[in-house]
Amino acid sequence: MKDSTKIADATPLDDISGLKLDTSKPYTMEEIYFFEAKNITMATLKYLSLVPDKKLAPFSFEWLLLLHQEMFGDVWEWAGKLRQAELSIGVKAYLVSTEIKKLVDDVKYWEQNKSFDVVEIAARLHHRAVQIHPFLNGNGRWSRMLANIYLKQNGLSPTRWNENLLSKENLHRDDYIKALKQADDGKYRDLIKLQANTI
Repeated sequence: MKDSTKIADATPLDDISGLKLDTSKPYTMEEIYFFEAKNITMATLKYLSLVPDKKLAPFSFEWLLLLHQEMFGDVWEWAGKLRQAELSIGVKAYLVSTEIKKLVDDVKYWEQNKSFDVVEIAARLHHRAVQIHPFLNGNGRWSRMLANIYLKQNGLSPTRWNENLLSKENLHRDDYIKALKQADDGKYRDLIKLQANTI
């Protein structure tokens, strides 16, 4: 099934291999997104209903993969598994594992050295996670969840990203994509502003 609802700057869903839903019936993309949203809601309740401590959310290499599995594992067999395929976005597949390890180390360094405040660390974590694009799909939602868990763990309110952030109807879509692209060039100001607000 081809995804007829392609979104610019998002990973297209051209392949439904690994879909755990009953594949004897065809699903629309909206139906698949519905099942994904149900799965993500369970992860949201686990991590954001209370303040998640370091035991629950240690921001380790293994936990970053586990979080993706918790968000998408009821729907996709590849949830939580690092991609082996090249995508039109993200680092080369052979670099994914190394880049995730570097990100984990960087977050620890930023915290220990008080390099940035909590919101900026969340924004940098968010950006780097989506820039690496370690999974076949769901990278944006996963990176936003990571940032929100980090904010909540550090006593701040999570950013309330609009569920349809990348839909053409969302007034903040272009601002969000522009902020991510600026962060690619090391300019984090706009992404920090978005991360600090509700959009």
